[in-house]
Amino acid sequence: MLKKRGSLYWATVIALAFFIFSSPVLADEKKPADDKVAEVNGSVITKTEFDAEMSRVSQRIKAAGQTPSTSQMEEIRKEVLKTLIDRELLLQESTKNKITVDDSLVAEQIEALKKRFPDEGKYKEWLIQMGFSEEQLKSRIKEDMGMKQLVDKEVVDKITVTEKEAKEYYDNNPGSFSQAESVRASHILIGFGEKVDASSKEAARKKIEEIEGRLKKGEDFAALAKEFSECPSSKMEGDLGYFERGRMAPSFEEAAFALEPGTVSGIVETQFGYHLIKTVDKKAATTIPYSDISEKLQQYLKNEKAKKEMPIYISNLKAKAEVKWYME
Repeated sequence: MLKKRGSLYWATVIALAFFIFSSPVLADEKKPADDKVAEVNGSVITKTEFDAEMSRVSQRIKAAGQTPSTSQMEEIRKEVLKTLIDRELLLQESTKNKITVDDSLVAEQIEALKKRFPDEGKYKEWLIQMGFSEEQLKSRIKEDMGMKQLVDKEVVDKITVTEKEAKEYYDNNPGSFSQAESVRASHILIGFGEKVDASSKEAARKKIEEIEGRLKKGEDFAALAKEFSECPSSKMEGDLGYFERGRMAPSFEEAAFALEPGTVSGIVETQFGYHLIKTVDKKAATTIPYSDISEKLQQYLKNEKAKKEMPIYISNLKAKAEVKWYME
């Protein structure tokens, strides 16, 4: 079940959904008067547009495993409409400021989007699922890029972060710049099977002991992992990559961190089965030097300030606009 969430949480979910996959407005230019949910300086936001955005946001919430209550859904509906109104205000302001976006930049964004898909066919399927043509997508991307230019000009570019501010943040938040000790390990897993009993554990133990014997005779760990391990990592010759403490089963983790790089453990039992573990590399706990992170930190702090300034900027636009809500 969904835990109790505040307005800020749902506003964030909706804002993220709009940012990651902005679906274009699909309503016809002739918007019927009885289909409007809001007006911004006479420009109508239709129920068709609202329902399309609600559907997409609902899918995102569902994908996150959330089940909003009736009252929470009402809150979400308000946030979606508010976001549509804010977007319209930004669009109108970017037009007022004569902001233009070159078609070549839009084409670059389309190509970048296509690279998210394994092939052209999957990209076309996504277009159909979203219910719009590539031309409509290009139009929306062009609008979004124009709004970004507006926000950069009117909000972001006016924000400064001093070296002193960045250094103070660095000194006051040491945990944000520390990297815990980690190891890179490979393993061979022989599972207990679906029915875990004395018989299945005995069979698994016998098999892992045979593999251990072959390792002791000099056979290659990676080759044996690829051939015998029952973990999906067998495709990578047992490689699990780097991990910190708290990521693996306690007994597995204890063995991996205790080993010297290049050495192999004895048989280790976890709830998944029996393992042979090879620690490949170790990284000691470190703190990222300020000199290595200062530029990124200043940009981060600038973005954080921009997040706080954006509601003020939009509120000022709204104060000068005529906004009408028709949805209860």
